[in-house]
Amino acid sequence: MILEGRDVLAGAQTGTGKTAGFTLPLLQRLQNSRPSQRCVRALILTPTRELAAQVGESVRDYGRHLPFKATVIFGGVSINTQIFKLRKGADIVVATPGRLLDHMQRGTIDLGEVEILVLDEADRMLDMGFIRDIRKILKELPKERQNLLFSATFSKEIRRLAAALLNAPTEIQVAQRNTTVELVTQIVHPVDRSRKRELLSHRIGAENWRQVLVFTRTKHGANRLAEQLSRDGLKSVAIHGNKSQGARTRALADFKAGVFRVLVATDIAARGLDIDRLPHVVNYELPNVPEDYVHRIGRTARAGQEGHAVSLVCVDEHKLLGDIERLLNYKIAKEVIPGYEPDPRIKAEPIRQGRTQRPAGRGTGSRKKFRAGPPKNRGGQRQRSAGRQRYAG
Repeated sequence: MILEGRDVLAGAQTGTGKTAGFTLPLLQRLQNSRPSQRCVRALILTPTRELAAQVGESVRDYGRHLPFKATVIFGGVSINTQIFKLRKGADIVVATPGRLLDHMQRGTIDLGEVEILVLDEADRMLDMGFIRDIRKILKELPKERQNLLFSATFSKEIRRLAAALLNAPTEIQVAQRNTTVELVTQIVHPVDRSRKRELLSHRIGAENWRQVLVFTRTKHGANRLAEQLSRDGLKSVAIHGNKSQGARTRALADFKAGVFRVLVATDIAARGLDIDRLPHVVNYELPNVPEDYVHRIGRTARAGQEGHAVSLVCVDEHKLLGDIERLLNYKIAKEVIPGYEPDPRIKAEPIRQGRTQRPAGRGTGSRKKFRAGPPKNRGGQRQRSAGRQRYAG
């Protein structure tokens, strides 16, 4: 269907080979018609730096013997190097929305000849608040083009985006709607919030897990947990949005090489991670958004491999667990680990941090800033102040 030039709406979970599924026919279509001069003919948008880098690597691998140049652009690294590469010419650009807009505003990229647009992991881009950026980008693209939209889940928001973007699309479901990878064994361990780290260390040590990806809700929580696990004798490293791209790349490479036994990550940082034969994923804290659970456990059981997903659930997270089970349409098995039985006297506390259901505005990498003026006095006039406070939007 892609080779025929048709628009496609594809439901594909991570680990199903979707990158090859759109890259190979994309390269074939570009090969079939060659313009007289080099220009950006295919644009692939991804939500995160890591996914952009991995897709870019795949494009280069699959097109190794073809005369195409691919360039990857994302934030967190020098824009000047990217400008230099774009000036040398690129047939295929893989980009995150925020950095792509930077180049568009600087006039360092021309999208007027784009023939194929790919939105990879579109659900995550919407979750991260990139919808405004995407709309701005779409305005600069030719109206006559092929559009390919890939999403792990088909929410109402994805359906609305597809209706506005795609022209009589062919719909493909690689996996059933909002289902997890069947080869993932899922288990919930009820435990008190104060004993989660202790139980996690116990499970990793007792079961001799050699490679574990652990999810937390916040960047600070990821750092703290990695430090605590390292003190427990489990070499751990954290990745999240506050770390430089170089630090994140090194941490992932060291984790894959076995230098670190545990990789602690936030949802956004882990999006697009491709780790072969990753056996264990742990939800140290359940996500606020049920679909994120699907994305998390999709890091394991990739390409037909079996995987194991463990969730450590305290009394605060019972509602979140219920939301996840309603999405999955089944109950996840529960097992209380002897010695870690929850104390029934502990009351639930509000979960104050973590990503909420649908963040508004721009996503990660946003450059927009808002200024809050000084407080008003009783007469409604702004008080004079020596300075003003800056807030990130």
